[in-house]
Amino acid sequence: MKILITGGVGFIGSNFIRCLLSPKGSPVIPYQIINLDKLTYAGNLENLADVSASEDYQFVQGDICDGRLVENLLESGVEAIVNFAAESHVDRSLYEPDIFIQTNVLGVQVLLDAAIRHRIKKYIQISTDEVYGSLTPDAPGFREDTPLAPNSPYSASKAAADLLVRSYFKTFGLPAIITRCSNNYGPYQFPEKLIPLLITNAMEDKPLPIYGDGLNIRDWIHVQDHCRALRVILETGREGEIYNIGGEGERTNLEITEIVLRLLNKPKSLIRYVTDRPGHDRRYAIDFSKLKNALGWSPAYHLQEALGQTVRWYIDHEEWWRRIKSGAYRDFYQKHYQERLK
Repeated sequence: MKILITGGVGFIGSNFIRCLLSPKGSPVIPYQIINLDKLTYAGNLENLADVSASEDYQFVQGDICDGRLVENLLESGVEAIVNFAAESHVDRSLYEPDIFIQTNVLGVQVLLDAAIRHRIKKYIQISTDEVYGSLTPDAPGFREDTPLAPNSPYSASKAAADLLVRSYFKTFGLPAIITRCSNNYGPYQFPEKLIPLLITNAMEDKPLPIYGDGLNIRDWIHVQDHCRALRVILETGREGEIYNIGGEGERTNLEITEIVLRLLNKPKSLIRYVTDRPGHDRRYAIDFSKLKNALGWSPAYHLQEALGQTVRWYIDHEEWWRRIKSGAYRDFYQKHYQERLK
């Protein structure tokens, strides 16, 4: 199957590409992948250096808002689209919401129109549990039929994209699926996100900033569990459905911080409470029973053990994250890809 994966240089997208190309991936379906990525600040080609030479992998730098480019790529025989491309950092959406609307809504519309014209066999929209809004402490987890109630420009842009995808399924018969996952962690995550920020700051003995009282709750899932779920949905998911993906890992931000400090043998005195961000959702929790019952998926990683593995990965790949924090990672494209185009 030839797939266009958008935003595949980022954290989850790069792990998903590696999942599809791994010998341990699908035993039935071989994949050819075109990876379309704009290479914004969070795009790091080093994330896929180990697969860049594969005959089944092609990287194209470009924007999903570029309709002509998307059309040209689909003309090569693409059968499916998996859309990871998104501006995803909530804090940035508070100050530059226009960028989020451009990519997360208008870019999705470009992909959907092209998918209709080229009779794409499956379109998967990677969404987020944040579209559901916030839960009270004792409320049950989000279900696929939970009303959408986004509380940030980021989550509002993702909810808008979900509604667009739904409309294209209902109106035009596009074979589309929406997935909504909880907070991811694991290898190759950009250090502005909570867990890699905590790990790398603690390794450098720098303060660990915690919003508000630190008691905001998230359901954490290892990125490889998320990728396994996406592969199952790509191969066997039902058109027109929404699938929630959760990790059974509810913890407060403060609990996550304290676990990281213990794993690195660092003092709690590194914790710094900072002013809470506007509209900060108090709790997310995912009910993924639909995915479990319909497609047989469940998470394999347990949070405590997998956090230890994640900390070890950042210890073993210190050069990788230091290059990101210094900005040197941006040189990788110039060195390894521009030279190949000459």
